Amino acid sequence: MKFVDELNISVSGGKGGNGCMSFRREKFLPNGGPDGGNGGRGGDVLLAATANLQTLADFEGRRRFLAGNGGHGSGNARNGKSGETIVLNVPCGTIIYDAETGEGLADLVEPGDSYLAAMGGRGGRGNRVFASSLRRAPRFSEKGETGEERLLRLELKLIADIGLVGLPNAGKSSILAAVSGASPKIAEYPFTTLSPNLGVLMTDEESVVMADIPGLIEGASGDKGLGLAFLRHIERTRLLLHVMDVSSGDADIIAEDFRVVRSEMCQYDPELNTRPCVVIYNKIDMCEDRKSLEDVLSHVSSVTGLEFLMVSALSGENIQSLIKKVILFAREHPRPRGDVRLFASVEETSGTAMVRRRRRVEIVSLPGGGFRVLHPQMEKAAERYDLSQDENVARFARLLRKHRVEELLAAAGATAGSSVTIGRVEFDFHPDIDFDALPSDDETG
Repeated sequence: MKFVDELNISVSGGKGGNGCMSFRREKFLPNGGPDGGNGGRGGDVLLAATANLQTLADFEGRRRFLAGNGGHGSGNARNGKSGETIVLNVPCGTIIYDAETGEGLADLVEPGDSYLAAMGGRGGRGNRVFASSLRRAPRFSEKGETGEERLLRLELKLIADIGLVGLPNAGKSSILAAVSGASPKIAEYPFTTLSPNLGVLMTDEESVVMADIPGLIEGASGDKGLGLAFLRHIERTRLLLHVMDVSSGDADIIAEDFRVVRSEMCQYDPELNTRPCVVIYNKIDMCEDRKSLEDVLSHVSSVTGLEFLMVSALSGENIQSLIKKVILFAREHPRPRGDVRLFASVEETSGTAMVRRRRRVEIVSLPGGGFRVLHPQMEKAAERYDLSQDENVARFARLLRKHRVEELLAAAGATAGSSVTIGRVEFDFHPDIDFDALPSDDETG
């Protein structure tokens, strides 16, 4: 399967069903009261982490997801059914961002972690809800609200306990195959591994996940080679195995190879330099003078200050020692457990200032002519009110008067016949409406 670790998707909650305007009309009850049912709520879109996926490739063929719409209300007080909620499975370790603002929204780490990506719209209320002692026969209902629409960026950071890093062709894939029984593609040329390979080492207490990260070259942190695309996958590892090709037996070459990889890791994330690390000197079977090689490697390790192990993935020499070391580390450093990580909002505006800003009506002149009215309450009302019903027109008109929208439009340069848009509703501006002549209504939206 193709490895995909970053892409954008579009998600939309379902639209709420419309409320119904209806009255009881039975043989012996010709003038019954209102009995219009409410519309059903629109379905939600959820993202859920699962251990059964290791890549985001399932989203490549389909990038837009729409939850089910709510059913419409009907007479005899029958409410519409709720829309179908859809659950999108993603690999553990998926981070969710707002693709437009870059804001982090959630980090799904453990299987079962979920995030409400798009909420369905509220169902419209039927006319029976508006009946009261003062309004016996309300002749209006509400339309359902539109569900949330969001453009999300999904970024996968593999959940691996052990990360194998090193230069291309150092033998990382061979060691992964020898330790875990995985079957990665192995060949004697650089960049054989074009995507992270995963292997699982089973212990008595848990399964240890090992990730073979594609080879790093000098400049990988600056988007050279394959490194930048995959450096993120070592961020969550508990232990790094730095695999090095020591077949040359040259201390200077070995030391330089070590410097290149550690430098790129540090430039990408300085914290990686403090991550527990064991240096794995691979391909010792290719060196004829074993004693000289051991002296060289001991010298190199004394300079780095890191623990090391000499192995041969080809012959299997010391592979069991490596397995024991990995198992011991996993037991002494258990995998951290946690709930879904939600990112804190970076907005610094105070709550009071935000409320004031949202309540203020703003008039925007559109480039092609016309005006747009910005106000959350009126935008929701414009969507919710069915303006084909006369009483809803009256309710909406009173809401405009309450916020002095007509005066603000006139001050912005609107004249009779100007196009005005509120939310998704567009209408022509006709000033000097006699609002007092409209039927009274206690509710103003």
